[in-house]
Amino acid sequence: MLLAGLIGRPGPAWADTVRLLAFGDSLTAGYNLPQEAAFPVQLEQALRDRGHDVTVLNGGVSGDTTAGGRARLDWVLAQDPDAAIVALGGNDGLRGLDPADTRANLTAIVTRFQDAGIPVLIAGMKAPPNLGRDYGQAFNSVFPDVAEETGALLYPFFLEGVAADPALNQPDGIHPTADGVAVMVEGILPQVEALLDRVE
Repeated sequence: MLLAGLIGRPGPAWADTVRLLAFGDSLTAGYNLPQEAAFPVQLEQALRDRGHDVTVLNGGVSGDTTAGGRARLDWVLAQDPDAAIVALGGNDGLRGLDPADTRANLTAIVTRFQDAGIPVLIAGMKAPPNLGRDYGQAFNSVFPDVAEETGALLYPFFLEGVAADPALNQPDGIHPTADGVAVMVEGILPQVEALLDRVE
C-alpha cells in the first residue's frame, strides 16, 4: 500500500539535477590544464560538496570573444541549461576591441538566455592596464552596466585574487594554474549559489 501511495506523487523540486552552463573562453575551457582541474569541474565539485545536485557544462572555447559567444548561442542553448554563467570579454580586452561592441554582444547574450527562462550570472573582466585609462574605464563599466540593465547577477572580476599573481598563473601570465582555478571557484561560489536560487 505504501508503494502504491507513493507512485504518481510529484517529486520534490530539487529531485532533478540542475544543468549549469559555464559559457566562456579559455578561462572556462581549462587551457593547458588536465580536465579535472578546469573551472567547470572544480566548480561542480565545490557545489556538490555544499549539497547542490548540479552538473556544470563546459561551454568554454579558447580564444572566444563576446562576438564569438553570441554567434554560437544556438549551439549552447541546445544543451538545455537551467542556468548560465557568462564569462566572456577577456579576449575582447586583450585585443583592444571596441567596448561598445562588447556591451552590445554581452547584452544580446544575456537577454537571449533570459528570454529562454535561463537565469544568468555575469563574470566580469577588466581591461589590461596597457590600453590606457579611457579604454579601461569604458571596458570595465560594460559588465556592471549590463548586469544592472538586464537584472542579471554580477561577479565583478572573474580572475579576482588570481590576476597578476605568478604563483597562481601559468608562465604566460594570463591563464590560471589548477590552484588559480581553485581560487576563482572559491571567490565566485556565493554568487553561483545565488544563481541556483533563481532556477525555477
